Amino acid sequence: EEQAVFDLRKLYQNFGYMPYKMSRFEEYDLYVRSKDFLQSQQVITFADRSGKLLALKPDVTLSIIKNAPDAPGCIQKLYYNESVYRDDPATHAMKEIMQCGLECVGDLGSYEIAEVVLLAAKSLEVLGENYVLDISHMGLIMAVLESCGIRNNRRAMECLRRKNLHELETLCAGNQTAWEKLSALLRCHGGAEQLDVIEKVLTTETEKQALAELAGLWKLLDQAGYGDHVRLDFSVGTSMGYYSGVVFR
Repeated sequence: EEQAVFDLRKLYQNFGYMPYKMSRFEEYDLYVRSKDFLQSQQVITFADRSGKLLALKPDVTLSIIKNAPDAPGCIQKLYYNESVYRDDPATHAMKEIMQCGLECVGDLGSYEIAEVVLLAAKSLEVLGENYVLDISHMGLIMAVLESCGIRNNRRAMECLRRKNLHELETLCAGNQTAWEKLSALLRCHGGAEQLDVIEKVLTTETEKQALAELAGLWKLLDQAGYGDHVRLDFSVGTSMGYYSGVVFR
């Protein structure tokens, strides 16, 4: 584990990322305001001597975002190796979990987004030979739902996340265009050939632009030697409401 952290830290430093250190505690109000972001709603809290309510941090990203400058053209590239405290779904006991990762925050462009996804692939490569990086694009999914006139976005997202073809057909309610587009997204799981399959059912400029971003990202990953480890999968990210562009798992 120590060797893995050392190798990841070296990788991130080589790409210009700076170390980020934080306290074990954060003001509880930060997590109350951003509870939809957290994987678990269980947070350990306590009051300090001044009466302020603090929490053992369940997440690192929120702390980085809170302290990052928000200005045009400003980009902050940080990596971290921190403990977080979360509820174990199996035992319902609180656990201390070591996290090593990075955040690229600010006025991001296509280069920064591609670099982060590339570093995700490189991180997996550092940790072992057998890995798959699933990528998706929430902008494409939302554009498809809008063009299809689907009002119940939450239900559609759930169908994609669970790959539930039968319920998706019920949701489309005879709308052939919606069925062709959404079923193509749901069935999508594979390599670059899936880009051509998806392209055939898209009709709006917004949809095609989002797919072009995904295709460009795929090309970069393939040229970097990771094509055999990357899959397109539109079930990724659909359970989180705060994603808007490229997502990966």
